[in-house]
Amino acid sequence: MNETVDNSKIRILVIDDDDLVRETIKLGLESAHYQVVEANDGAVGLKIASQDEFDLVITDILMPNKEGIETIQELRRARPTLKIIAISGGDRRGGSFLEIAEKFGASKTLRKPFRPQELLRCVQDLLAE
Repeated sequence: MNETVDNSKIRILVIDDDDLVRETIKLGLESAHYQVVEANDGAVGLKIASQDEFDLVITDILMPNKEGIETIQELRRARPTLKIIAISGGDRRGGSFLEIAEKFGASKTLRKPFRPQELLRCVQDLLAE
C-alpha cells in the first residue's frame, strides 16, 4: 500500500486500570496524532466500544471488574475484524498471559514495560495489515 495514512482519523481505545500506564500510552499515541479514548477497566472499555467505532483497542490483561482475556473475547465476538493489542507485565507460574491473550483473539501482544517507540511500531504495523 502506497497510501499515506492520516493518523488523526484513527481512533484507539486504551483500556488499563493503571492511571499512569494509561496516560503514558495516551500521550505517546497522541504525539503520533492518533485519537485516543481511555477506559479504566474492561467493563467500561466494552461499554465505550459498544457506543463508538474504533480502529484499534489496546487492553491490559490483569484488571479489576473485567479482566483483559474476557474483554478481548467480547470485543472479538462483537467485531471480529477489530485489531487488538494485549499488554501485560504479569505472569503466573511460568504461563504467559500474553500467549493466552493471542489464543483468545489478540492481534498482537506487548510485554510491560515497553518503550513508547515499541508501542507505536506495533500500532503502525497492525494498522498497516
